[in-house]
Amino acid sequence: MHFYRRLRDMREDHDKTQSEIAAVLQTTQSYYAQYESCKRSIPFERVIVLARFYNVSLDYLAGLIDVPEPLDRHVKK
Repeated sequence: MHFYRRLRDMREDHDKTQSEIAAVLQTTQSYYAQYESCKRSIPFERVIVLARFYNVSLDYLAGLIDVPEPLDRHVKK
């Protein structure tokens, strides 16, 4: 449940609408709303897209850590 709440919180923290995030994920607003409300499981590939979009680690999105670390901190150069 924390994961789905975090999806909503991240969207709101970035002042984005469900429609805007749905466009990033190439889906519809109603489909994305089901992710946030825990009525539909979000595919892992889309979680990766969101991590890149928000520039946070997958651990943060999953609720494993509480401090959002920039994604680029984990990318090997």
